[in-house]
Amino acid sequence: MASQCGCSLTSKDLTVIEDQLTHLATACRVAQGYAGSFQNPQLRTLAGAIAQHHRQQFDALYAFLNGCQ
Repeated sequence: MASQCGCSLTSKDLTVIEDQLTHLATACRVAQGYAGSFQNPQLRTLAGAIAQHHRQQFDALYAFLNGCQ
């Protein structure tokens, strides 16, 4: 698997990245759920911002991984 990657990532590296992508996606989903359930507008906004932050981190890591092919 590592031989297909232009970034010379090992299989261990790819496993760690895959785990991180899973964690970021889960964190985004959870934050979005909270944003939809909070009645307080400030908490709703904060949870939405947290979800957006996790989504941006996911997108950046995913883009990095796609750039290695």
